[in-house]
Amino acid sequence: MFTLESNDGSAIFTSDARRLRIAFITESIVRVTCTEGKPFQTGPSRIVTTRKSYTEYVLHEDADAFTLSTHALTIVVSKRYGAIRYQDGRGNLLMREPERGGRWLTAKGVHRNIFSQDGSVALGESVDGARATAASYETVFDRNAFEAKLEFVFAEDEALFGLGSHEEGGNLRGRARELYQQNMKAVVPFLVSTRGYGVLLDCCSLMTFHDDALGSYWWADVADELDFYVIAGEKFDDVTRGYHELTGNAPLPPKWAFGYVQSKERYVNAREMVEVVREYRRRLIPLDAIVLDWKSWPNGSGWGQKSFDPVRFPDPDALTRELHQMGARLMVSIWPIMTGGCPDQKELLEGGLMLGNRSTYNAFLPEARDCYWEQAARGLFAHGVDAWWCDCTEPFEADWSGAVKPEPHTRLDINVGQSKLYLDPGEINAYSLLHSQGIYEGQRRTAPAKRVVNLTRSSYAGQHRYGTITWNGDICATWETLRRSIPEGVNFCAAGEPYWTLDIGGFFVNNDPQFWFWRGDYPAGCRGLTGADALEPDPNDTGSRDLGYWELYARWIQYAAFLPMFRSHGTDVAREIWRFGEEGTPFYDAIAKYIRLRYRLIPYIYSLAAGVTFRSRMMMRSVALDFPEDVATHDILDQFLFGAALLVCPVTEPMYYASNSQPITDASRTRAVYLPTGQRWFDFWTETLHEGGRMLMADAPLDVIPLYVRAGSILPMFPIGVTQAMQFIDEVKNAPYEIRVYRGADAEFALYEDAGDSYGYEDGECAFVHIFWTEDSGELTLSAREGDFPGLVKEREYSIVFISERAREVQLVRYTGERCTVRRRAEKP
Repeated sequence: MFTLESNDGSAIFTSDARRLRIAFITESIVRVTCTEGKPFQTGPSRIVTTRKSYTEYVLHEDADAFTLSTHALTIVVSKRYGAIRYQDGRGNLLMREPERGGRWLTAKGVHRNIFSQDGSVALGESVDGARATAASYETVFDRNAFEAKLEFVFAEDEALFGLGSHEEGGNLRGRARELYQQNMKAVVPFLVSTRGYGVLLDCCSLMTFHDDALGSYWWADVADELDFYVIAGEKFDDVTRGYHELTGNAPLPPKWAFGYVQSKERYVNAREMVEVVREYRRRLIPLDAIVLDWKSWPNGSGWGQKSFDPVRFPDPDALTRELHQMGARLMVSIWPIMTGGCPDQKELLEGGLMLGNRSTYNAFLPEARDCYWEQAARGLFAHGVDAWWCDCTEPFEADWSGAVKPEPHTRLDINVGQSKLYLDPGEINAYSLLHSQGIYEGQRRTAPAKRVVNLTRSSYAGQHRYGTITWNGDICATWETLRRSIPEGVNFCAAGEPYWTLDIGGFFVNNDPQFWFWRGDYPAGCRGLTGADALEPDPNDTGSRDLGYWELYARWIQYAAFLPMFRSHGTDVAREIWRFGEEGTPFYDAIAKYIRLRYRLIPYIYSLAAGVTFRSRMMMRSVALDFPEDVATHDILDQFLFGAALLVCPVTEPMYYASNSQPITDASRTRAVYLPTGQRWFDFWTETLHEGGRMLMADAPLDVIPLYVRAGSILPMFPIGVTQAMQFIDEVKNAPYEIRVYRGADAEFALYEDAGDSYGYEDGECAFVHIFWTEDSGELTLSAREGDFPGLVKEREYSIVFISERAREVQLVRYTGERCTVRRRAEKP
C-alpha cells in the first residue's frame, strides 16, 4: 500500500522500502523516479539538462488512488500497487502500467576493472580500424545498484517509434530492440507513440525493449534508480519539443552542410581531393564538401594521430585554401583510439587520460576531452578543416569479424562484454555523447563564429545539442539494405535526434565470403580497402562496372536527396558522378538531376533546419506520427515525410538491371504508394491531384522517385537553372526564389535566412519571412521581414507559382522586406 510521504514541489509516495517520486517539469512533462532502500540520486544526468520544475499541479486523494493534475497531463497512482495511469488534459488515456504495478528494481552489485599500467596490450587491426585489448586487470566492487524494469500496457491500435537507428526499423509494436552501441546501432532511449506521448528513460547502461511474447516492457541492466520522463503532446512536434526541453535544443548546422558531400574510402592525397572538386566544378555539378577518410595521419606513425601526413598532404593550409576558393569545405575523419606510440597517444597516456587499453581516450573525463580537442585543433583545425567525422564512436565494438553473422544474443554479449571491460556498466551507451560534447565545446571555445559539424557513427539521447549528425554505419550495397534504411532513419528522427544520414550506395559493394558484413551484391570493378601505405590513388579505381549497381546507386541518391545530410561514401568503388557514365547517358543524368534538385530545395531545407532549432520540428518524419489516426500508415516502411509538405516514396527494387549487368525485362517500372487520408496530394512531377486514403501505382522510371506534395503547402525553391550558375550553396547570394503554393487548403511557411555560418542567430542575427496562403480569398501574404543580419539580401525576386487541380499560374514579385499580398487571378470556368 502506497502512502503520501511529502508534497513539497514534488510528490513522494512510499510502500515499505519502495519510494516513488512524481515531479512535473512542465505542465506536459512528468518525471517518475523509483528507488528502494536508498535515497533518490542527487547528481546530474548525462542526458537531461533542464533545471525546470512545475509546482502548480493539483494533488487529489481518494480511497483508491492519488491523482496529480495539470492542464495538460494527469497522473493517477493506485494506492494498492503504485501502478500509474497517464492521461492527457481531457482525461483520455495515453498509456498505463499493469494494475499489479509496472516498475521493478532488483538489487545488484556493480564492479569495475583496474588495469595495470605496465601490463600487456594486444594490438590488432580489423576492417573497422585499430583495436587494443588489455589483458591484465583486477575486478573490484564499485557500488550497489539495480536492474530495472518498466512495464507498459499499450492500446491495441497504437504504433510506437524511436529508440534510435537499428538494422530493424518500423513500428515497434510486436517487436524487440537491444539497446547497445555497435557499428550499425545508434541508441536513443526515447519512445514516441501515435497516441500523443513519449517516454524517455534516463539510463546509460545496456537496455532492451520488448513488445512481444515476453511482454511489453523496458529493461535496464544497471540503474542507480529507475528514472524516466513521460511527455504529453497533441502532435508529434509537441512531444519532440518536450524532449528538447529536457535534453537541450539542436544548434543549427552551417548552410553548406545541407549541400552535396562527396566522400569515399579513401582519397589518398591532397592533389586527388583538389582534382575531384575541380572536376565537379568543370561539369557544373554542385558540391559543397569533400571528405578525407581514415589515414590522414603520417605513414608509420600508428593509428589515429590527429595531424596530416607531410608526404601526402605537404601543405595542408594550401589544400584547404584551394578548396575554399572553389567553394568546397573539408571534413576529416578522427578516431577516439590511438596506437603505435603516436604523439597524441603519448600525450594522453602521460596525462593519465586513457582508458584501460591505453589506446582509447577517456571521454568521461573533462580534462581528457579538452586534451583530445587541443590535439585536433593544432593538428587539423588550425589548418582550415571545416568539419569532423568522428568515426568509431562506439570504440569497443568487437563483432566485426568472421564469415557468419553472430546471432543477436551473441552479438550483444560480445559487444557489451568488451565495453564493460573498460567502462562503468551503467555508462556503456554514453561514450559518443561525451566524445561529441568535447568536440563541440572545444570548437566553440576556439572558433566561436564557426558552426560545429560532427558526423558520428554512434549517438545517444541529447547528443543533438552538440552539433552532431549520425549515420547508420558500414552497410552493404543491396536493395534489401536500401529498403531497411528508410524506416531506420525514420525511427532515429522520431526519437528526437534530428540529423541522420547514410552511405549513399552502401559502404561495402563487393561480396567477400571471409566477412559476414562485407556482403554487397556487385563485385565487378571492386578493389577493396585502400592500402594503408598508399601514396597515390589507385589508377584502376575507376568505379563499378556493374549496371545493376549503377541502378541501385541512382535510386539511393534519389532517396538521400531528401535526408537531412546528403552524402555519398563507401569502399570498393569510387562514387564520383563520372563513375556512372557521362552527361547524356541515363545513370549520369539521373544522378545529376537529384543533386541539382537538392540544391533547388535549399530554401525549403534550410528553413526546415531552422524549424528544428527554433521549434523542434523534425525534418525526416514518420508518416504514422503525422497521421496517427490513419491506421493504414502505422506499418508503412518505405515512405516518409521530408518536412510537412513532401511525401517521399523511394524505389527499392531493381527495374532495369540485376547483378552482373543482367537486364530485367519484365519489371513494371512503377511502385505502390499510399497517400494518407484527410489530405489531397499533388504529384510533384506532373502536378496531378490525388485524393488521400488510397493506394495508387506511381510511375517510377529511372529518373523519377515518386514524390507528393500535400495540398495546402508552400514550397520555397530556387527556379530551375539556378543550379547551373550556383555550384555551391550561396554562391549566388541574390538568386531568385520560386514560391510554390499547392492549393486546396490554407497554408503557412516560415522562410528562414541567416549568414549561413556563425552562431549569430543565437543573438537574433537572422530573418524570417512568414508566408500565408488563404484558400477562400485566393491571397498569398508575405509578411514584413522579421530580423536582420550582416549580408542580408534586402531585395529579391520572387516567382509565385499557384498550383491547383486545374492550372498553374505564375506571378513575379520583387520582395523588399515590406508586407505584400499577391492575389491569384480568377480561373476561367
